[in-house]
Amino acid sequence: MLGLPLHDLTGGFNCWRRSVIEAIGPNTIRSDGYAFQIEMKYKAFKKGFKLHEVPIVFEDRHLGKSKMSKKIVVEAMYRVLLMRLGASKVGKFLPQAN
Repeated sequence: MLGLPLHDLTGGFNCWRRSVIEAIGPNTIRSDGYAFQIEMKYKAFKKGFKLHEVPIVFEDRHLGKSKMSKKIVVEAMYRVLLMRLGASKVGKFLPQAN
């Protein structure tokens, strides 16, 4: 939906160069949860930085409970839609992540 050259925007281990974080501007990130990872990668891509993905495989959960909540899912869908629509101006009116 966002046109990034990646398969999984929420998975994997993320490493960031300081220059990328400074260019994005941490204060501009509005997302929380999984949407945070998506927004960081999207903003880095839009600023012309190269993204590289090294797939990792997780075993299915046998014990415990997922941290995924309805709120996290809704936020991710909503934020991705805003990013896709180019709604950066709209985003400034949305609540910041905690």
